Amino acid sequence: MTPGPLVRRAVRSRAAVRAAYAAQGLGYAVVVTSLPAFKERQGLDDTAVSLIVLLVCAAAAGGSGLADLVAKRWGSRAALCAGLVIEAAAVTVITTDAALPVFVAAFGVYGVGLGAVDASAAMQGVFVQRRAGRDLMGGFFASYTAAAIVGALAVAGTAAAGLGGAALAVAIVVAAGAAAWGWYSFDPARAAAVTDAGAGARPTASLPRRGIWLFGFVILAAFTLDSAVSTWSTVYLADALSAAAAIAPLGYAAYQVAILVTRLAADRLVRRFGPRPIVIGATAASLAGLVLVAVLPSAPAAIVGFALAGVAVGALVPLAFTSAGELAPARSDEIIARVNLFNYGGAVLGAVALGLLAGAPGLGQAFLLPGMLLLPVLLIVRRFRAAGAASVDR
Repeated sequence: MTPGPLVRRAVRSRAAVRAAYAAQGLGYAVVVTSLPAFKERQGLDDTAVSLIVLLVCAAAAGGSGLADLVAKRWGSRAALCAGLVIEAAAVTVITTDAALPVFVAAFGVYGVGLGAVDASAAMQGVFVQRRAGRDLMGGFFASYTAAAIVGALAVAGTAAAGLGGAALAVAIVVAAGAAAWGWYSFDPARAAAVTDAGAGARPTASLPRRGIWLFGFVILAAFTLDSAVSTWSTVYLADALSAAAAIAPLGYAAYQVAILVTRLAADRLVRRFGPRPIVIGATAASLAGLVLVAVLPSAPAAIVGFALAGVAVGALVPLAFTSAGELAPARSDEIIARVNLFNYGGAVLGAVALGLLAGAPGLGQAFLLPGMLLLPVLLIVRRFRAAGAASVDR
């Protein structure tokens, strides 16, 4: 039997959202792993690079708010496509031999696109999985992680082959292609989500502020951990544990693999056990991993610990966005945009706070900081919901 138009559209929408997440992961990984080349080309020092990263995080917060405004008026499809186009345009400028002010401004514009895509891709993902009636966010985020790994490898491969910015050119094409295809494939305006929310839903109802803060905190904790491991795991293995140059990056590699595996399994596990056991298990695994890093100063233990740390990031991020979107389905776009803002606070906190703690008590023990932020997640586990399980709690 030939699938009906509604089935084909649902399949196309899921594929388009996966493509958007993959474009985002590929582009971000290519940009951040190209920073050493940018640093050399522009004659920047480490402080300047840190300030550019901070600029991107601040601009991304603004981009998340922009996505909310666009989604209110034209729908999250428009916000997501616009964000992808902004990213492609900004990276195009970044790849050129532009003057330093233009180069820095392009990174600011890239941050706006980054935040817009982060927020609107989650809006689309929550909407599509609500239509499907089952959890899909883990798979969407898995596309992001897999593409990020590919992006990092692409930068390494093209650099070794002397192809310069070839990986950046690919990222531009992928982002632009995802935007063009997505315009015809993403689900349309936010008004459709309001209709799906139920006869009793009122778009003018107050936002569930308590739920936004609770799930925002979960996102803050997860991205503090993500930023900490991404920024400092290789430094810790190389400097504090004197690991060989070939061994030091393995902590981050193990961490990313654990995130990917967790996200690939998350949707199926949630459908079988529900979200709460997954939250408890993933948080406990990551806490154990961070304690292992802190108390056992050896390279093998650190690599295993960083891998365990990735389990919480892999599970908590898609589950937090899913649960936040179910707080008030009629206003899920606005809720997602606000929860997404905590992403960038965590990114800055993880990178900066661990650096400040590196001297005393030491970088290994500093990894307990994201663990302390994970502990309260166990106290709000009852607030997590599966797709379609709307909550009336505020």
